[in-house]
Amino acid sequence: MAQKILLVDDEQNVLDGLQRLFRKEFSLETACGGEAGLALMASSGPFAVVVSDMRMPGMNGIQFLMAARERHPETVRLMLTGNSDIKTAIDAVNEGHVFRFLTKPCPDEILRGALRAGIAQYELITAEKELLEKTLHGGVKVLTEILALVNPAAFSRATRVHRTVQHMSRELALRDAWRYELAAMLSQVGCVALDTETVEAVYAGAELPAADQERFRKHPAIAYELLSKIPRLELVARMVAGQLDPSDKKGYPAGGTAGDLGALGAGLLRIAVDFDRLLLHRLGRAEAIGKLKNKPDEYYAAAVAALESLPPESVTMVTDEITPRELTVGMILDQDLRSANGMLMVARNQEITHPLLERIRNLYQKAPMANKIRVKIPRRGVPPAPEKQDQAEAQPTGGVAR
Repeated sequence: MAQKILLVDDEQNVLDGLQRLFRKEFSLETACGGEAGLALMASSGPFAVVVSDMRMPGMNGIQFLMAARERHPETVRLMLTGNSDIKTAIDAVNEGHVFRFLTKPCPDEILRGALRAGIAQYELITAEKELLEKTLHGGVKVLTEILALVNPAAFSRATRVHRTVQHMSRELALRDAWRYELAAMLSQVGCVALDTETVEAVYAGAELPAADQERFRKHPAIAYELLSKIPRLELVARMVAGQLDPSDKKGYPAGGTAGDLGALGAGLLRIAVDFDRLLLHRLGRAEAIGKLKNKPDEYYAAAVAALESLPPESVTMVTDEITPRELTVGMILDQDLRSANGMLMVARNQEITHPLLERIRNLYQKAPMANKIRVKIPRRGVPPAPEKQDQAEAQPTGGVAR
């Protein structure tokens, strides 16, 4: 499918002329004025390239391109204008971040070459972004599966935190939401340095010696040391590092500005972690959200409000008892699996992945047990019965978030 180009000008005859000139070579759409251009980008995008005139009533070209960049950062921006003074060109580059600045009258071949170069630049940007996201997601998936094997309780929390952050970032329409989702998936990776008993006790709300509490509070710093060494994960590492610090609010949007994205991501993690903690302590969803709302100095209010629309998982669970040999990927444990000395090996509500399946089978080969394993087999797409929903929310299902 051909990449789309948007032409924006306040003179319809100019737009019609460009449409006639290039319609056989490019997929073109036109908008008369900046406001109409933004509306068309929202309704008919994405556009690979947008070409704007400078002098337009209401919203000039630089203002339009600035707004287009804010809302659609991947779109490549060109300016075609009869105003050729140096200040206009400087403002277009510095404020509108234009890829090409062209003056009227512009020869057909020069404009044609600029449009082709704009499309090539757009394809380069989107290909790099897709590669970055897929590569990082693949690496993160490996790290989280290792966490599932080393510290299953921490992995189970990270899975629930990911689902909550994913919902908040979508409700808030945050740009590059995948960064916040990666931070959520990696939020508990520092727990690899802690013993499973300490982590399990913290999540259960048990009273711990001060030394153990201090060790647990260091897990975000441990994660930062691990993650900050990975190229392109520096911002994600900052988000993870700040998840337990309620004092850093410079990332909270004010006046339409996102502020420090690292602090904003840390704030989302803090909400998701504390929300999960309250649910695990048997509070209902409404009561847990209410407690977060009562601390506006600690939590980003708009993100907390977004929790009210967090849907329960539309999954019907069929419970069964099976042997380790009958376990398959995708089933969800309905009990903790512990070693003979009581050590937690796999946490309840954890989804079975390939590495986890091998771990469980190896565990039972070394210490055969007569008891079967209780599991929940998901039937996705079918809402749970109404009387089961409160319980499902109080004890969120685990699993690798997709």
